[in-house]
Amino acid sequence: MCVCQTTTADQSDDAAPVFRPRKVAVLTKVTRYEYERRRHSWLSEKEFREYLEAKDSDYEGLLQRHNNHKATVEAVKKILEAEGIETKIVKRFEFTTNIIDWADAVFTAGGDGTYLLAASKFINSDKPLIGLNTDPDKSEGHLCLPKRKYPAVNFAAALKRMLDGDFRWKWLQRIQVTMSGQHANDEPVELHNQQLQFPEHRYVEHIAESEQERHPVNITSNTPPKRVLPVLALNEVFVGESLSSRVSYYEFSVDDGPREKQKSSGITICTGTGSSSWHFHINHLPVASVRDILRIASQKTGCQFPVDDLRTMESITNEFNSSLGFDPSTPLMAYTVRDPVVNGIFQVSNPRNFAKQIRIRSRMWDACLVIDGGVSFKFNDGAVATFEIAKNNAIRTVVFD
Repeated sequence: MCVCQTTTADQSDDAAPVFRPRKVAVLTKVTRYEYERRRHSWLSEKEFREYLEAKDSDYEGLLQRHNNHKATVEAVKKILEAEGIETKIVKRFEFTTNIIDWADAVFTAGGDGTYLLAASKFINSDKPLIGLNTDPDKSEGHLCLPKRKYPAVNFAAALKRMLDGDFRWKWLQRIQVTMSGQHANDEPVELHNQQLQFPEHRYVEHIAESEQERHPVNITSNTPPKRVLPVLALNEVFVGESLSSRVSYYEFSVDDGPREKQKSSGITICTGTGSSSWHFHINHLPVASVRDILRIASQKTGCQFPVDDLRTMESITNEFNSSLGFDPSTPLMAYTVRDPVVNGIFQVSNPRNFAKQIRIRSRMWDACLVIDGGVSFKFNDGAVATFEIAKNNAIRTVVFD
């Protein structure tokens, strides 16, 4: 039996770590070469190469990175097996809850997208999920082991540290979404698979929406259906119109506060893990903006801020941008209202803040609720979503000091 000490009940970083798995699953990413090849499977290799070159893509580069990735994954498997650990290499479409049940620990071989895909299948499981960056030159891999010291090609050193207990457990909180209303029980659309299998799926979905408007579903019960969505968000949830050029309209409340009717480009709600991702890129400021603000402040207050001192401007900017992130173990969410409409009718009292609970009621016609950029749920007029940290359901991973 595997020994991977600490349980979801304590979710503590302080317990003495023990990592001795007997069975490990390695989820491998779909490389760009594989992705393109799958979409154009009817082409010969020569025709495929000509197709890529016609759109100015680097066939040789894609193929080389694909082969490097495959070789790295095979090397990871050999290193695990040399330690007596039974290992299964699993591709995206083979990765199911049955694989998670079989394994004592799961590694991902790819980047952040592969890690998020694996995390979406981790429901009610405290088994470790550990990311390996197989392409550190092209992938940031924030959710993976540090790529400068422990990329996948240096897996032997990382595994030795884990087996020696020279690491800390880290708990990554996740967001639970409870849906009620007409679309509460709709099946999700897996966007990863949709891209590979059904590129026309959004068109079909638009047709379904039109049919629904012409022939609305009768809800006879006074109590709208309610369910907890079967996917937890490790990074963030996006709520808004599917067509990005269309304004999103909804009612929004935080921690049981008053409801505000808002119009915007949508809302993102993130964990500490996701605070360094989309949340950061929406809210971070460039040096030029900080300089402009301080220049205006100097004119209004008479104080002379050092706006011409580039080093000071960079220091202030970096400190603000750093403040946008928070610890992934913190049981808290951060939200951002994107491009809020503010006028005599619509007001946004606080476009960015922290929350323990968020509730959104849709007033939209073709909206979606997207979890970690991978799974989409319909979220149209009358649907209500409640967001909270999923208690005792964080992801357990490894941190090296």
